[in-house]
Amino acid sequence: MTVAAESRPRSRQRGRFRRLGKVARFIAALAFVGATYTAFSPGIYADEPTDAALTLDAQKGKELFDQSCISCHGANAQGVDDRGPSLIGVGSAAVEFQVNTGRMPMVRQEAQAERKPPMFTPEEAAFLGAYIQAIGGGPEVPESVDLENLEGADIATGGTLFRVNCSSCHAFSTGGGALSSGKYAPSLYPASSVEIYQAMLSGPQNMPVFADNQLTPDQKRDLIAYIKYIQDDQAQGGWDLGAFGPSTEGLAIFLVGIVALAIATLWIAGKS
Repeated sequence: MTVAAESRPRSRQRGRFRRLGKVARFIAALAFVGATYTAFSPGIYADEPTDAALTLDAQKGKELFDQSCISCHGANAQGVDDRGPSLIGVGSAAVEFQVNTGRMPMVRQEAQAERKPPMFTPEEAAFLGAYIQAIGGGPEVPESVDLENLEGADIATGGTLFRVNCSSCHAFSTGGGALSSGKYAPSLYPASSVEIYQAMLSGPQNMPVFADNQLTPDQKRDLIAYIKYIQDDQAQGGWDLGAFGPSTEGLAIFLVGIVALAIATLWIAGKS
């Protein structure tokens, strides 16, 4: 009885040691997996580069960002919940488009960021774009694409591309149109060539992104040339009735036709 009683505590003690050993091995395995993931996985957030690593334009952009943007987009442009999204990966194209069109900074969170007079000069917008590009990368307008001179661009091809890819939202006349949930596709009349190219690269608001594997840079130039052609000659068919397309034209013809028929009917009845 004495030997059996002494062996039970020892067996229990050995059982506890075995359990503790399993727990220790499990914790060690988790630590090893975590250390391996940390060492080899790509960083989710951008690291703030030192000022020495930034170009002069990016340093100026950082100063502007820290003064005017950090409260919504957070340190290192990683975003702030319920205030502003992360800017990591959006690129200079998105930043310059949003800032130069006055959509950023927003007055309040809403379904659509409206175009308004910009708060920053184009030079300052370029500085902000350079800073965001430096810390997070993303799409930017290539220097090889000439958007100031659209000579050589195929307007007819651009018209075909516009009707296939853009007219369902921006309307055939580029006048824009309503979307769901208080959103809309804006009119393209005030948009510059660079803004249109930046929008295709970044996909602002509800617009899809048109990367180079979807529309090549030359096709983008063709499309922009068509839009500029429409901007320069808005009333190609005479009275454009607000440039909303065939719906308003059909309604106008119907109303005018009905009134004309009613007058003709009354005149004929009076004569008879």
